[in-house]
Amino acid sequence: MLYSKPLARLIEELQRLPGIGPKSAQRLAFHILKQEDAFVKSLASSLLDAKSQIRLCSRCANLSAQDPCELCSDEKRDPSVLCVVAEPRDVIALERTGEFKGRYHVLQGLISPLDGIGPEQLKIKELLLQLQDSAIKEVILAINPTIEGEATTLYLSRLLKPIGVLLTRIAFGLPIGSDLEFADELTLIRALEGRREVR
Repeated sequence: MLYSKPLARLIEELQRLPGIGPKSAQRLAFHILKQEDAFVKSLASSLLDAKSQIRLCSRCANLSAQDPCELCSDEKRDPSVLCVVAEPRDVIALERTGEFKGRYHVLQGLISPLDGIGPEQLKIKELLLQLQDSAIKEVILAINPTIEGEATTLYLSRLLKPIGVLLTRIAFGLPIGSDLEFADELTLIRALEGRREVR
């Protein structure tokens, strides 16, 4: 046995995080063990607090400790433009640009038949409820140009076009297969400015 049981368990749990392989998990575990007890307790407490307090906003399905979330509660945001994204991290990426002033809807994933994810697993019913608000005049689809993203965009465009709202898609200065999360602010600004109507 390479590690004592508590250390082996810590490494095993860290390895379950996305993007963390065995070596990274081992490095993180050793780093945590070198820290003062106060740091470790604070880290554990922040994990438990986040897990117990963060929920999906009942309006936009973004992550928040309040309902409605901070963005939905912001009276300064333009209620006539709704930006549809796949994940909460996409909201953060777009907010970093400082350019988008409308509201959001988070699908909480993308259509992926191979992974058993269909439209019914996404927050599409909630999106349709938001669109009952007559104030919404434009829906921007800000979805990654991956196979799953294209399938989701096609599904949404067929569903939303008959509603009569202007349906646009951000222009991508990104290579196919890349993620919004990793794009720089200037690329995202250009993508928002160059959005086009979905036909």
